Amino acid sequence: MCRAVDLHQAVLAKNDATAQTLRAGFAAQGTTVVNLLSSPGSGKTALLEGELLLARERGLRVAALTADLATENDAERLARSGAPVKQVLTDGLCHLEAGMLAGHLHAWLPEHTRLLFVENVGNLVCPASYDLGESLRVVLASVTEGEDKPLKYPTAFGLAQLVIVTKTDIAEAVGFDEGVFRAHVQQVNPGVDVLLTSARTGQGAGVLLDRALAAAEGTPVHSPVMARARS
Repeated sequence: MCRAVDLHQAVLAKNDATAQTLRAGFAAQGTTVVNLLSSPGSGKTALLEGELLLARERGLRVAALTADLATENDAERLARSGAPVKQVLTDGLCHLEAGMLAGHLHAWLPEHTRLLFVENVGNLVCPASYDLGESLRVVLASVTEGEDKPLKYPTAFGLAQLVIVTKTDIAEAVGFDEGVFRAHVQQVNPGVDVLLTSARTGQGAGVLLDRALAAAEGTPVHSPVMARARS
């Protein structure tokens, strides 16, 4: 057991070192990276597609990298925005790692990209432990997933710098209790903002883009207690 723990810690330490190198490189080229995490079926791709469209309408240089175990369906959807999009197939790996990201960005990321959105593998366990050199980590949860989601996945929500609720157009139909969800988020991550969105009705359109641009312009992002405790 100790050897397994030591190996896991070594893998994470190597990943963190690579992530720091990536972060420095992104800063040097003026690119802000947003890491999007969620469970499968949260509506992450639908939200991102809308944000990419808005970014293009505003004349912003944005790009997206999306990771899945199989198929290029999400990349095809996101490419409809007109933004440069790259699909990463992880061949069974349940998360992206900094080294993988670096390899896929090499010779692909367009020059002068202002924002790079990374749509991580649909999983709230493994991806939570891996820094990708991002400037903003966002965790999404749909109203169909239950108000106790933050308590079930405390690392993912505890390290989030922003939490976004999706599919709010059906919140009443599924009996979603916004107050209880917010309380659970604050329990694991005091002070983090929780924003409401619906790709269908347009509620919250542009909130992710605006937060990403604010981070790009130097506005301080939320500093989770869990992250400070780990450093």
